[in-house]
Amino acid sequence: MSADFWAGYVSGAAGILIGNPLDLLKVRLQAGTSSLTSTPTSYTSQFSSAGSLIRGATAPILGYGALNALLFVTYNRTSALLNSSTTGAPPNLWTTWLAGAIGGLATWVVSTPTELVKCRAQISSSPTAASSWGITKEILRSEGIRGLYFGGVVTALRDSIGYGFYFWSYELSTRLMMSRMRERGSDTKEAAKVLLCGGFAGVVTWASIFPLDVIKTRVQTQILTDSASSPLLGAAVVAEGAERRRLGAVEVARSAYRIEGPGVFFRGLTVCSIRAFIVNAAQWAVYEWIMNELAPGRKIRE
Repeated sequence: MSADFWAGYVSGAAGILIGNPLDLLKVRLQAGTSSLTSTPTSYTSQFSSAGSLIRGATAPILGYGALNALLFVTYNRTSALLNSSTTGAPPNLWTTWLAGAIGGLATWVVSTPTELVKCRAQISSSPTAASSWGITKEILRSEGIRGLYFGGVVTALRDSIGYGFYFWSYELSTRLMMSRMRERGSDTKEAAKVLLCGGFAGVVTWASIFPLDVIKTRVQTQILTDSASSPLLGAAVVAEGAERRRLGAVEVARSAYRIEGPGVFFRGLTVCSIRAFIVNAAQWAVYEWIMNELAPGRKIRE
């Protein structure tokens, strides 16, 4: 397989390991977990044991590695195709965004089930019920393959827009930093540039799609129960006659806005931004390092 496949896979898995504790807080804030408020004491209370730090990480480590590999391979191939007529020149920032959006859309087949299992594991109040494999088996048993792709449309929209801005902001910040370094005659280390630009790209990405991510989380964490509502999601589970159903993305957004106001779409953004900078700084550093090792003669960015 190609160098960018393995670089994407390993960097994606590394990012999940580094960022999972903060991701757990983000998901619980977005889902509206009653035991979690925006205070340091409340945050630390969510980690009752060492195992809780990596709760829900199994699915993303396996799935997000594959997702990241697919993302980078698709992005690199699409970018090369879109910029084939401008050989030797830096890629156009518009085509960079478009290539990133196409790459993000291509990851839908992996990201939707991965996100669904991860989110349900992270909101679970029972450590024994938070097994990624156990949740996957339960979904397959009760709903089949289709159940793993619940919330797929909003996930695809989030990923397409988000990864467009992800590569666009990384490319833009890299160019700006390189320009400043040349003006000042700076010998700033390549590693520092990658870390800063990678972290910046992560923050820009999540800021651009956070309301969509909140909606996606609430859509995917709806659990059908025998009671009139879920203890976690309240009105997110409704009944129509004798048949219960989950709400779609538009219905979830309207319900959240009506009950909790516009602020609900930005709940957890601070935690997410901190996580995004750390994870994506490390992820881009790992990616560029592996690319340099596996394809030393290949210049990825001009």
